This record gives sequence, structure tokens and C-alpha cells, in this order.
Amino acid sequence: MSNHILPARAGAVAVALFTVFVVFTVVAALFGSAAHAQAANENDDEPLTILITASKFAETADETLAPVTVITRAEIEEKQAATVEEVLRTVPGVALTNNGGVGKNTSLFLRGTASENVLVLIDGVKVGSATNGATPFQHLPIDQIEKIEVVRGPRSSLYGSEAIGGVIQIFTRKGGKDARPRMAVGGGSHDTVQGDFGVSGGSENAWYSISASAYSTEGFNACRGPGGCFTTEPDDDGYDNQSVSLRGGVTVSDALDLEGNFFNSDSETEFDGGRQNESETVTRVAAAKATLRLTEWWRSSLQIGESKDESDNFKDGVYSSTFNSTRAQVDWQNNFRLGDRVRVVAGVDYQDDRVDSSTNYTVDNRDNTGVFALLRTALNANDLEFSARNDDNEQFGNHATGSVAWGRDLGGGKRITASYGSAFRAPTFNELYYPGGGNPGLNPEKSKSLDFGVARVDRNMRLSANLFRTNVEDAIVGWPPSNIDKSEITGLELTAATMPGAWGDWDARANVTVQEPKHAGGGANDGNILIRRPKLLMNWSLTRRLGRHRLGAELHARSRAFIDAANTRATAGFATLNLRGEIALRKSWRLLLKINNALDKEYETVEYYPQDGRNFMATLRYTP
Repeated sequence: MSNHILPARAGAVAVALFTVFVVFTVVAALFGSAAHAQAANENDDEPLTILITASKFAETADETLAPVTVITRAEIEEKQAATVEEVLRTVPGVALTNNGGVGKNTSLFLRGTASENVLVLIDGVKVGSATNGATPFQHLPIDQIEKIEVVRGPRSSLYGSEAIGGVIQIFTRKGGKDARPRMAVGGGSHDTVQGDFGVSGGSENAWYSISASAYSTEGFNACRGPGGCFTTEPDDDGYDNQSVSLRGGVTVSDALDLEGNFFNSDSETEFDGGRQNESETVTRVAAAKATLRLTEWWRSSLQIGESKDESDNFKDGVYSSTFNSTRAQVDWQNNFRLGDRVRVVAGVDYQDDRVDSSTNYTVDNRDNTGVFALLRTALNANDLEFSARNDDNEQFGNHATGSVAWGRDLGGGKRITASYGSAFRAPTFNELYYPGGGNPGLNPEKSKSLDFGVARVDRNMRLSANLFRTNVEDAIVGWPPSNIDKSEITGLELTAATMPGAWGDWDARANVTVQEPKHAGGGANDGNILIRRPKLLMNWSLTRRLGRHRLGAELHARSRAFIDAANTRATAGFATLNLRGEIALRKSWRLLLKINNALDKEYETVEYYPQDGRNFMATLRYTP
């Protein structure tokens, strides 16, 4: 690729940093201070994390009745994650597929549901392509993210279409009172270079955050031949990304808060393809929000937002096609606190999807109006939650969804939960109207889900187990697509994590998902496993503090996944090991080194698209 943002000497720099790192770490291990209490408390914000995605009001992870995972900024930095995919793949129930490395098409399957059945928001605004239903996880810069909340299970009763498998909300950086500049520069394998710069701060009544990042890599050959990817191009497939985000807010009075955010990611991707092998994409989100405290018990907010997904495609530099989509959204929400035991959320939202493409779609726009309400109440040690929603879709009419959840504290940090919910997904414009393949007679997918969970939290460990089952009717499969299938998904999620400081200088986390996502619509494929869905997922991480320094390891494993409905072909199961280290140079400077796929495992998540072998990244980070 041309026009690299930094000199392509990252490999030599990283080797030198690696040598320094090894020497320094050995010395630290032998003579480093055992004073770990301060380091243990630096990232101890998980128990205090406030959620808003699960029920659309603020609650802690221990209070919510839904299975959730919260990934904080501290955890992102501890993992030394370079991409959003690196973080999300460690979430229980998440399986990712990727077409050959950083910046290539990435799909996420949550609890065995299709990638189109996962709703994604950035700062409260729905994102993703209206044409193919995909969310561009590969183009979202991890350095500009403050927190990620993953809610597993149906949430259509609050968010409408797409939330069958769950909801992922990504929050960009948010400022505070003191000005805090930050920066990070790094380099690694495949002539990879990256940089992140930002500042956040504020005053008594206002806050702001400004971020800019860039990433460039020569990549590797993202397709193995012969016969794969519709062509054979034995060259490196590079990737460039430049992103900016702005977020700020002001308290106008005791009753009124104003907030705004803007995010823009520009990317250039090379890949192997018969008709196209280059793509220029833009992912953009903008929103403004006003929150009015009408009384001590009534808070009302109005958010107006827009997300854009734009793609220009080329073959060897010659223009081929354009696919642009815009989602304009308005959300009016009211939160009521009626005493200490009753909370009510009620509101209306409106969404308008529009397609602007070089391909002629018979219908290129539609709107949807949703009305929703939630009631949370507490009766002694029991928590009850009811939610309901009606969506009036311009193409598919009215769709009602609902959910009920129950939780009970058993004392001693033990809790049980149970929930039931229905959800739906409206077909994408591609599924309905793509020339020569769309099916305008499609019906929305509909689902019903059950979840039963047990959890225990004490001074040493956080443990949980969730048993879930989802039935999807009118499942859309094949090309041309049709509503000829049903699916049944049954699974069990187990998670365990040490509490900060409980094991001295050691921290450990692990989760295992065992699932059976299968066709259940009769016919030749009845009982077969759904494509791209592994039956087993496992994640494990271990961190060791050495005074102010850290060492860590992560293991990710999954079983094979079939690539055809007949279950005759599959991508093999695999396990990868990542190693990381962190040296505190001075008070605010840290040197980071990460070796991904340390055992150099050869594997694929999509047939013919290999994943990267052993690779490394060295980063110098300044955070006051």
C-alpha cells in the first residue's frame, strides 16, 4: 500500500524494544518490589461500573437481571488490545469470523445467533449497514473506546429490530474535570505502525474529549489458493485507518444537561477478489442529546443521531461500485424513580433507513416507529422486571415484543435469575431487493428465548453460570434468501474471575461456552449445526504484577465450525496463545509488548482466508 503514515521500520524498532523488554522484565522479576497494593487498586473499577444498555437506566453489573459483560478502559489497556475484535472474542458466547487479518470483513455471532441478529450502538446510536446488515467492527479504533457493554439475550422489547442475540454498546472516550493528555505510538509485524493522541478534561460544569488515531499495515496474503476467494492474488493485503472522535457535555442549569458526540473512521482495505480487491469505507456517527430533570423522580432525555456506512469499491484501482446507507434516529426516553423500589422507563423512538448505491434497489428507504416501556420493582429479596414494545415498520407493519425477568438474592453474595423474551429482525435491503437475488416476499425473523442464571460474588471470586435457549422462526437462509428454516439454540455459559487483590499479585479470568446451534425446520438439514457457529468456545487469561510492571497470557480456543448447511465441510478447531508484558518506565510512561499467536498456529475462521501467524507489537504509551 502507498502513503504510509509513518516510516516502515516498525519491525526493527520492535525487535530492539523486545530485547530491552526481556532484560528489564528479568531484572524486575528478580528484584522488583512486592508492593502490589497500589497497582491492584489502579484498575479496580469493574465493581463500580455503571451499565445503561441492559435496561436503559443506570445500574451496576451486579444489579442487572440480564447476562452482561462490561469491558472497561482499564481492561482494554491491560489486554494491550489493538482491535475491537481482540476484546470482543473474549466475551462469553461470542464467536468471530474474519476474512484474513486486520481490517478485513468481520462477523460476530452471539449465543449462536446470526451476525445480523446482534444490535450494535455507538454512544446510543444504532450503527451498521442497511444493505447487508453488517457492523464494521474491523474499522472501529480501540484507542478511542472508553467502555463496551455486551448484553446477551433478546432486547427487542427495548431496542426493536435486530436484538435477537443481544446488544453491544460501544462508548467513546469521556472527559472529566482535569485536563489529561495521552498518546501512544507503536510498531510491529508486517510493517505495522500506529499512533493515538488525545486529550480530555473539563471544568465544574463542562467536560470534553478529543481523540485521533491512525493505523497502517502492509498485512499478509489474506487468501490461500488455488480456488479460494474467487481469484488468486499472491500479494500482501494491507490496511490503513484514520479516525477521530469528539465528545463533550455541559450542565446548563440544575435541571438541564447537553451532550454531543462525533465519530468518524476512514479506512482503505486491500483483499483478494474476482470483481473487487480494494475498498474505501467511512463509518460515521453523530448525535446531540438533552437531558431534563423535571422533578426529583422524573428525568426526560431527547437524543437526535445519525450513523453512516459508506463504501466505494475498486478492482486494481478502477472504480467498481458504491454502497452507502444512512440511519437517522430520534429517541425520546423518560426515566421515573418511584420510591426506592420502583423504576419505570418509557419512550418513543423513530428510525429512518436510506440507501444510496450504484446498484439500483427497487425500494431504497423505510422508517420505523417504536413505543416501549419497562417496569422494575423489588419485593423483599426479589427483583422483577417487565418490558414491552411495539414497532410500526413501514414495510412489515406492527411487531410486538416483550420480556419478563426475575432475580432473587440468596445471601452470601449468591443470586439466581430467570428471564423470557421475544424479539424480531426485519430483513435487510440486500435480502429484500438486491438485483437478481433479493426476495421482496420475506417476512421478519421472530424469536423466543429463555435464560436461567446463578452467580456468586465474594472477596475472592466472581462466578456465574447461565443456561439459555433460543428458538428462531422464519429464519432467513440461502441465496436467494427465503424464510424456510427454523433454528434451535441451546447453550451454557460459565465464567470465573478473581477479585482485585484477592490472589495477591495474580489475577485470573476464564469463561467457557458450550452450545448446540442447530437447524430445526425439517428437511435435509434438520438437526445439522448452523454455519459458522462453533459448539465450544473457551477463553482464559492470567496476569502477574511485578511491582508496577505486569506480565500476562491469554488463551482462546474454539471447536470446528461448519461452512455449509449440509455439514460436509468445516473449518478446523484451534487454540491460540497470546503473551504480553508491560514495563512502567516512569510515572506516566509505559512500554508494552505483545506477542500474538505465540505458538504460530495455522488456522482459519472462514474457508480460504488464513489468520495471521506469530506476530508482535511494541507500544510506548503515555497516560497521566
